Amino acid sequence: MPARPILDAAGAPAMLPWLGALLLAVPAAAMLEGLVLTGMRRAYDWRACAASMVDMLVRRGVDALGLSLAAPLLALAYAHRLQTIALATPLAFALLFVGAEFFYYWFHRAAHRVRWFWATHAVHHSSNELTLAAALRLGWTGKLSGTGVFFAPLIWLGFPPRAVFAALALNLLYQFWLHAPWMPRLGPLEWVLNTPTHHKAHHASNPAYLDCNYGGALIVFDRLFGTFVDLRADEPLRYGLTTPLASHNPLRIALHEWLRLGADLRAAPGWRARLAVLLGPPA
Repeated sequence: MPARPILDAAGAPAMLPWLGALLLAVPAAAMLEGLVLTGMRRAYDWRACAASMVDMLVRRGVDALGLSLAAPLLALAYAHRLQTIALATPLAFALLFVGAEFFYYWFHRAAHRVRWFWATHAVHHSSNELTLAAALRLGWTGKLSGTGVFFAPLIWLGFPPRAVFAALALNLLYQFWLHAPWMPRLGPLEWVLNTPTHHKAHHASNPAYLDCNYGGALIVFDRLFGTFVDLRADEPLRYGLTTPLASHNPLRIALHEWLRLGADLRAAPGWRARLAVLLGPPA
């Protein structure tokens, strides 16, 4: 029998049967964590969990509409690509993995430092506790705000668009388990991989931990570009936004930062000030 192809006709990694089941297992694992913690008589916010699940479902629905602010630029990058990179060797897959990780780092860094992108990303940090369910809370305005532009260089270099976003999806899937605060340190792996220990610092709203540890699967670019911060024994973690969001209303969670951004734009005196609000860091 011929071997099953690892790429589909469009050049993207073929959908393996277990991948769909794994994606379904993610919310199930989040629910299981809540049940276990509740059974251990530990505090668990089920309303926050429900809000995260609704956010995930609405995001899937919005994505199904096919609306993307970045789509024209991505199409242009593919039309004028420097070459066509065939994903036929381990080296090609390794380059795609590292490239996706590199541009994810810069996307994630911009999502914290540029108000326009923070308006979506703030949703992910809005939960006041770190749980597996919080990993599902990503907001549903990402494609509408053009976050895909950060990955256009990979497409321009010659990687197939579907392969690029499949690599990004796998990167995000890896990050799911990083939201388990009960995981211990992982020894030498902490030097290379992004781990739950590093991600706890990323989600903390303490001033000492703001804007750090942007990596997806790796932590090496944080170490290289000076954004790595390790946990400190003298700094108890406080999760959530710097101004905590107490609401469990999914609509409020999804739009609260957009509403604040709109109010600040209306109050800004002139187009220069408005541009500074859009492209400057969150308050």
